Amino acid sequence: MKIGVFSGSNKINSLSEYEEEVINYLKAKNIEIYLDYRLKNFLKSDDFKKLKNVKEIDALFTIGGDGTLLRAIPFIKKSKVPILGINTGQLGFLTSLNKEFLIKGLEMFFKKKYVLVERSLIKVDLKPENSEIISFPYALNEVSINRKNSSSMLSIKTIIDKNLLTTYWSDGLIISTPTGSTGYSLSSGGPILSPNAKVTILNPIAPHNISIRPLIITDTSEIEINVSGRSKNHLFFLDNRKFSIPNGCSIKISKASFCINTIQLDGNDFFKTLRNKLFWGMDMRNRQ
Repeated sequence: MKIGVFSGSNKINSLSEYEEEVINYLKAKNIEIYLDYRLKNFLKSDDFKKLKNVKEIDALFTIGGDGTLLRAIPFIKKSKVPILGINTGQLGFLTSLNKEFLIKGLEMFFKKKYVLVERSLIKVDLKPENSEIISFPYALNEVSINRKNSSSMLSIKTIIDKNLLTTYWSDGLIISTPTGSTGYSLSSGGPILSPNAKVTILNPIAPHNISIRPLIITDTSEIEINVSGRSKNHLFFLDNRKFSIPNGCSIKISKASFCINTIQLDGNDFFKTLRNKLFWGMDMRNRQ
């Protein structure tokens, strides 16, 4: 088996204990190991290969938090190579394996005690086009539009399947997948959705109208957005990738034609994650 290892560190001066533990475990099992360029540049040993092409590996291990897994998505692209997220951070909804159970979780993986979770992505088309975005115009968690260098609100005209929804007067707008419902959208008052739900969330950021609320629509719908404000440019995010878009930019948003596969170890389902991460199991009445 060939395993890729993707690090959450931007600059590696030393291995974290978890990176070291994963690499040593894989070496002991005689697994062919492919390291991302940061790890490979630090570990100059010929025991490892540089991770250049996703087609070279059978699975990708990301070591860090949810942000690390999101940074790996433009590398995985449409390949269907499954991702095992190893959480060495704090919360972690996407990362299936917590650092406290690292070796046990790795053993479960190699014993095939897991299921694959298909996660839908969002695709964006911008006019005028942005050369940086064209290379990978997809997001696993969410697309968001935010104001930039101004205290004034944005005007975000929103059309769904050729039908006018509304013009949001707000600080921005989040368009989230079910996977992203536990991310930026949740912190902005949005609903929590199961990852396999076939819907999209529209969640305005600080709307200047108390009747405006998050809206859930089918993920087969096409969303058209025109954003304007007092600034010449606005902030545009595809997950944790940040771009600048011009005032008056037109954005089309639809469901991507492919999914990302994440590895969910046995006994670690989405609802257990909610209980543990959001402390839903801490109510003393649940312990009777």
